[in-house]
Amino acid sequence: MKILFIGDIVGKPGREMIKENIEILKTKFQPDVTIVNGENAAHGKGITQKIYKNLLEWGVDVITLGNHTWDKKEVFEFIDEADHMVRPANFPPDTPGKGMLFHEVKGRKLAVINLQGRTFLPPLDDPFRKAETLIEEAQKKTPYIFIDFHAEATSEKQAMGWFVDGRVSAMVGTHTHVQTSDERILPKGTAYITDVGMTGPYDSVLGVETGAVIRKFLTGMPVRFEIPEQGRTILSAVFIHINETSGLADHIQRILINDDHPFFQ
Repeated sequence: MKILFIGDIVGKPGREMIKENIEILKTKFQPDVTIVNGENAAHGKGITQKIYKNLLEWGVDVITLGNHTWDKKEVFEFIDEADHMVRPANFPPDTPGKGMLFHEVKGRKLAVINLQGRTFLPPLDDPFRKAETLIEEAQKKTPYIFIDFHAEATSEKQAMGWFVDGRVSAMVGTHTHVQTSDERILPKGTAYITDVGMTGPYDSVLGVETGAVIRKFLTGMPVRFEIPEQGRTILSAVFIHINETSGLADHIQRILINDDHPFFQ
């Protein structure tokens, strides 16, 4: 099984990068399933139903979320019916939406789990214990299990990688918007990267207009963060190959597309 995962989509520039490049990436890597993190897809905060539908129309199979899940209030109107979207599973019980889904891939099931870290983020239920519960549930149906761990601290993400090693196919980190170069297959067979990176404005600070962020650091005063609508863009992703027999990973490859790293087919 081949998985293409594209990191945090930020605003319109990120959506345009998906629209323009998804077929190119699919031609190159021939993934069986394409997953994206869409929690920043609506102008940097949250996701709307229109964006959700657009992503599916463009060829995305599953959308994961994160700490900005609820920033667009209309999400409450459609999240329970959004069969291709998962929000962090360690939100409290009875929270709308689902934290794990099973996606059909050529007669097989891929379990997609979304979790959120607690270090430097709002406190939620323990993601490690939630991972334990969901992995046990998923293993009853499939050996193919993918986790998007949306977390701030590199230590928390690395700890989660070691915690699930050998029990899931892949665990990728999202949220910090900067791609790390530590992709690897952990000793027991789980594909891992601390952060996949973001897809959106390249000339920015984590997707936000640079001037506003600099003013924030210089003055300590509140500023309005805006997503640059024009300018150069970046796409960050990983391609993962899962062994058909074991459900563990054979290969993980970083993908980075920007003006300094042009994509060659």
